[in-house]
Amino acid sequence: MSDTTMEPAVPRGARNAVITYLATTVVVLLLMMVFGLLMRLEQAGMDLMGAAGFYQVLTAHGAGMVGAVALGSSAVMWYFLRRHVALSTGVFLLNLALFLLGAVLILGGIFIGGFAGAWTFLYPLPQTPMGLWTQAAAASFFLGLLAIGVGFLLLYIDIARALITNYGGLGRSLGLPQLFGRAGDPPPPAVVASTMVLIVNTLGIVAGAAILSMSLINLYQPAFEIDSLWAKNLTYFFGHVFINATIYMAVIGVYEILPRYTGRPWKVSRVFLAAWAASTVMVLLVYPHHLLMDFSQPTSLHVLGQVISYTSGLPVLLVTAWGALTNVYRSGIRWDIASGFVFLGVFGWAAGVIPAIIDATIVVNTVMHNTLWVPGHFHFYLLLGVVAMMFGFMAWLTRSQAEGDGFFDRLGFWTFTGGGLALVAVFLYSGASSVPRRFAEHLPEWAAYAQLGSVAAALVILGTLLLALRFFLGLKRVANNVA
Repeated sequence: MSDTTMEPAVPRGARNAVITYLATTVVVLLLMMVFGLLMRLEQAGMDLMGAAGFYQVLTAHGAGMVGAVALGSSAVMWYFLRRHVALSTGVFLLNLALFLLGAVLILGGIFIGGFAGAWTFLYPLPQTPMGLWTQAAAASFFLGLLAIGVGFLLLYIDIARALITNYGGLGRSLGLPQLFGRAGDPPPPAVVASTMVLIVNTLGIVAGAAILSMSLINLYQPAFEIDSLWAKNLTYFFGHVFINATIYMAVIGVYEILPRYTGRPWKVSRVFLAAWAASTVMVLLVYPHHLLMDFSQPTSLHVLGQVISYTSGLPVLLVTAWGALTNVYRSGIRWDIASGFVFLGVFGWAAGVIPAIIDATIVVNTVMHNTLWVPGHFHFYLLLGVVAMMFGFMAWLTRSQAEGDGFFDRLGFWTFTGGGLALVAVFLYSGASSVPRRFAEHLPEWAAYAQLGSVAAALVILGTLLLALRFFLGLKRVANNVA
């Protein structure tokens, strides 16, 4: 069975706002993918930009990719959530405007001012550049991240307003009364997931804003000193929560799109509600697994980081993966690239967390954490998880209900999927072979890994380019698909 029915009417302003988000996301993704290819080519032995240029591109690639997937996944969440509660299109667009302002400040700080302190901006590196970048460049990078954070914070405040107005509280929109046995219909999946995201990511963004503000003050008033370990805890709490929130926003597309293909609604059971409630807490506790190599970190936090890493994402992942399989099984679904990408996203999420769990084991982490194993994990999770879900949403919006997929649609899907699998396989195998990460220059013995990785990255870019062209050429169909 396939989805051939027209979606309920979506106001033109809201529809255009979502399209603008997705178009911006695709353009930024393609640019960041090209940056990724340039880095792999540099490591493969091609002298394209030198060490200083490599670390500038590394900084832009890391910050840009996180920002792009956050923007695209927030569009998925907002589109489906606004079917249940009244959201402000003006606030949604204000978030986009602040994102673009932040992107200009970040790129200016990097490629005009020379900032190359990576997205992690770990104190005191941005303040001690040893002549490689200016004070203004670091400030521009900090202000750019702050602008993006303020935009997302405003978006979450508007979502919280709408949920509280409609449900009477965030506990109710998370489904806690039904979880603990109270009668009544539970909230739909999009509402439950959005509540979890706004709770955890608001806390994460506030932590990020705190360390960014302190770093700005220290930049111009060095007497205002920051504890390095405290700064690192704040940074990774913010970074881990923010990037995890992207999958929890994008997964709403799975809950909403697959049932439209199978004709089976996504059931909200008490197990489903318990999984989201548990993940709301555990996502906030798991970040110490980023600091397992910091000997001065309290041992209790190391233990917490390892134990929670084994369980943090599993509740929601299991109910989503099991739900997707049972929703599709013997449904008579007719696969196209929209349903295919949504299903691929669940696979990428499920498979991508396995290398992360392995790396979060302390005895493994001490050996593997500074190798390409870690980029292998987060490229698996982001590229074949979050990005695949976003591509599924984009394909669903612009699908041809009469004609189905064309040759170039299928070519884009398989080129992206094949290239993505090869890319993460090379990263993981390189990590298992002890090839370090974040090195601009590689030893000759490592060059073959980077060369294979370059070919895989080129395939991912080609697949994304085909899918982007399909998206832009199919925009006229959005109005017909969603009225």
